[in-house]
Amino acid sequence: MSRDEGVTRPTDPVDRAHLTGASRPSPPIYRYPPSPDLGDLVERYWIPVWSLAVPSTQSTLQHPACLVVISNTYARFYGVVRGRSSVTLEGEGWAVGTLLRPAAGRLLLGRSVATVRDSHLDLSQLPGPGTQALVVQVRRAMADAPGSPDAHAEAIAETERWLRAYLPVDDAGLLVNDLMTWVRDHPEVTRVDELARRAGLGERALQRLIEQRVGLSPKWLIQRRRLHDAVAALKVGPGPESLSELAARLGYADQAHFTHDFRAVTGMTPGEFGGDQPLR
Repeated sequence: MSRDEGVTRPTDPVDRAHLTGASRPSPPIYRYPPSPDLGDLVERYWIPVWSLAVPSTQSTLQHPACLVVISNTYARFYGVVRGRSSVTLEGEGWAVGTLLRPAAGRLLLGRSVATVRDSHLDLSQLPGPGTQALVVQVRRAMADAPGSPDAHAEAIAETERWLRAYLPVDDAGLLVNDLMTWVRDHPEVTRVDELARRAGLGERALQRLIEQRVGLSPKWLIQRRRLHDAVAALKVGPGPESLSELAARLGYADQAHFTHDFRAVTGMTPGEFGGDQPLR
């Protein structure tokens, strides 16, 4: 299992979701891929470890999938958040996070993930077995040396043993995974009917599928992809592309619509956010 602290890849898929800028640095974050047999359930694992003299608020635009996070103080299952997500870190601590694939949320939750949209549950509230033991085992693995790759490997191994009970992924889950990857990799896609054609479904059937598995609408998925692309571009820093040109590339009718969407979700205009980012 390789270590990737992410800070040398400012436009990777993780940083596309991360809104914390240069003036508000993040603690070290260790990122790991899932084992091959869990690729339909897990996108990646991330493990922040911090020791802070003053509290630090970290903000993200969540990817369209649920999360499992076990820390030294809590263990939670998170639904997808429509707006900006923020967490305040203070003192010393760590967390073992699992970014699930879109297929996984409903399998773990046992019902539509729309029921946990913009909210979270204590991990003990999940219907499947083994969650209490998982929390104990992850905390035991991380207790003595939370920055150690060996501790991370043990904590992830415990998480993967727990997750394998949910294999294999059902056909609807595989379809929604494919759709999310396709939307992410095709920035030219700006309409719901294009997504419906990719799925081979009518728009109403697509709406039901995405709501059950992601908790939101197909239109939201496209907007979130656009905003992630915007974050990636703005993090590069000043360049030859103007904000109006960026808006056009993202498929917006004009810069005003782009600015409205970006500010509504992040609380900042693109110019304000871009001004806090490092140069290339």
